[in-house]
Amino acid sequence: MRAVVQRVDMARINVNNQLVASISKGMLIFLGIERGDEFRDADYLVDKVSNLRIFEDESGKMNKSLPEVSGEMLVVSQFTLFGDCRKGRRPSFISAEEPEQSKKLYSYFIHEVSKKISVVKTGIFQAMMKVELVNDGPVTLLLDSRKLF
Repeated sequence: MRAVVQRVDMARINVNNQLVASISKGMLIFLGIERGDEFRDADYLVDKVSNLRIFEDESGKMNKSLPEVSGEMLVVSQFTLFGDCRKGRRPSFISAEEPEQSKKLYSYFIHEVSKKISVVKTGIFQAMMKVELVNDGPVTLLLDSRKLF
């Protein structure tokens, strides 16, 4: 499971020109699920993003987590995080998990992270979304549950 984590001043999602979710200061997460991912992959990322110290303290150091700054989270499903561009000119998505299993793990991630973060919003699974954001920093990190060591 992969997550692109961005520290944002704001982020919002539109589907068919309709606003479906928006957050102010917080964390935007693009979440991709790979074939073979399990609940433990989601658990790892839930723990990591909930405790990731990417927000500035009083000294200007990245030393605070999302709960410590009362930040909000917006989670967007994104199978393209597993696009393989090594061959040819069109990405292959063969390593992305099938939609039915992906939705189970995506929903599980949302459920579990909501226990740790007070405001969690989402896009619409499998919808064509327009994502707008103001990246703060910019701070953008890549997490991968299969690259623990």
